[in-house]
Amino acid sequence: MVGMLRSPIAVQLPLHRLDIQYPENKFCRNCFRCKLEFGLAKQRRIYVPKIYYIGRKKVNRVVLSQLEHELVDEENNNQMLIPNDERSRMGRKDEKFLVPPWGNLDESLEAKIDTVPSNSGRVSCVLEPRLHFLEERDEEVLSNRILNLSRTNKVNSAFDLYMSMEVSGLQPNLHACNSLIACFLRNEFLGEALKVFELMKKNGATSAHTYSLILKAVARVKGCDSAVEMFVELESESRLRKDFDVIVYNTMISICGMDNNWIEAEKMWRSLNENGHQATTVTYGLLVSIFMRSGQSELVIDVYNEMIENKLEPREDMMQAIISASTKEGNWSLALSVFKSMLDCGFSPNSVAYNSLINSLGKAGEIKLAFWVFDHMKSSDKKPDEYTWNALLNALYKGGRYSDALWLFESIKMKQKSQLNSHLYNTALMCCQRIGLWDKSVQILWQMESGGMVVSVESYNLVIDTCEVARTPKVALQVYEHMVHKGCMPNTFTYLSLIRSCIWGSLWPEVEQIVDSVPPDVSLYNAAIHGMCLRGKIMSAKKLYMKMRDRGLQPDGKTRALMLQNLKRDSVRLRKRYPARRRSLDERQL
Repeated sequence: MVGMLRSPIAVQLPLHRLDIQYPENKFCRNCFRCKLEFGLAKQRRIYVPKIYYIGRKKVNRVVLSQLEHELVDEENNNQMLIPNDERSRMGRKDEKFLVPPWGNLDESLEAKIDTVPSNSGRVSCVLEPRLHFLEERDEEVLSNRILNLSRTNKVNSAFDLYMSMEVSGLQPNLHACNSLIACFLRNEFLGEALKVFELMKKNGATSAHTYSLILKAVARVKGCDSAVEMFVELESESRLRKDFDVIVYNTMISICGMDNNWIEAEKMWRSLNENGHQATTVTYGLLVSIFMRSGQSELVIDVYNEMIENKLEPREDMMQAIISASTKEGNWSLALSVFKSMLDCGFSPNSVAYNSLINSLGKAGEIKLAFWVFDHMKSSDKKPDEYTWNALLNALYKGGRYSDALWLFESIKMKQKSQLNSHLYNTALMCCQRIGLWDKSVQILWQMESGGMVVSVESYNLVIDTCEVARTPKVALQVYEHMVHKGCMPNTFTYLSLIRSCIWGSLWPEVEQIVDSVPPDVSLYNAAIHGMCLRGKIMSAKKLYMKMRDRGLQPDGKTRALMLQNLKRDSVRLRKRYPARRRSLDERQL
């Protein structure tokens, strides 16, 4: 028998998926007929496979073997193998004698493999593990095999080896398990990854990297809400094991950011602090990015303040985002402080940071600081654009330096004409309107039209307002006629400015013509009546007032007060001429 087992020439005999090799010679060719009754000249202690046939319910039928030291003699050779006909006659009652030394395989495997996490949403599994006999018992060696198989994307082999180790009572190391999960996820086997993850949790062999892999996979397949729900359950369990760290929270914050769910991201941030974890620069960077995209400038500032309290240095991109968030909140002092910190660290702010800071300083009236930032911008590699010029012009305009703003506008027109836009032109027109430079405003309007720019009704209104301030009603009427000729429809503000301009120029027929040529508008009637009463044109105001009432328009309180005041004066004069004759006539008309 020993010689036969050592013979290099062998023939394979299949026995229900098990290939058993025996040497090829005349004596043993009919070994199965004689039920392996071999005669041995001398008994020896050798390795003999003892065969177990086990029926599986949910996995493939497998054959396991165990090598045992055993003394082989003629009496027990007949019990080594069970023929097919005898195995078919064996009932369930006899299977308990065929159970391997590690117990009932059906029950133990079904309890492990069929356990699906509640968070997985019953993700179906595709692979069925095939269990093998493991001659190697070193866990590190087997773990390295799983690691190599996973890295080469040999999913089936890696899964078979992992489950064989689990059944054999061997525990793969953490690195191998994480690599196997990553292999499953790369090949889109989420169900298998969740099963391995559940077994790892039961064995207490999870890490932050394990949680991150699973949470990202669930978010990719089922969405952010499912990942958040799973995270909440895992977080409650991890408080006992204390295997959660800041990496898991960073993963969830990143998942929420990809879905633009800033509310859940904020909850993750608060939960991280409540559980005693220390946020990192990566955490704060993710939070700043999410809150900036969602327009939550206040939270961006809160993140920055906490970061400074924890003595962490923000990155360059974070500083630029904080400058933008601070300027949106009107906190120009914080924005300026961060800007100076960037310069001290050798960072170069981008154009958005420069423009937002200049604009914020201009709104706050800090003109000198705004131009100080502008000087730094010119000295750097960043070139001013139309947003920069608009911020500087607005700063000068709001600071009351209208002449300086017009000088800067002319400088831009000479050196950076390609960057001129309607906003810059309108800012220059507003400066002209403030100081009454009607000729300059008309010139700017002509430049806009000659440059092929579409002139809006707001630009025409600014020129007409400038003519009103300069007391040049005829020029205002010419601009109005030119506006209509260009096909630009006037609005209520255009007519109001024209009426006021004509009133100051005593062009009463033009006032009545404007009021009559437009659809009934109570604001136009009120403005015309106010102007007539202030200029002493009481009779014209009364006629216009009666026309207003005939059209069903209701005057405002100031118009009624002016009319009553002037009617009382007329009634006093009439009473002196015709006593008790027209005492209440005018009051009834009101």
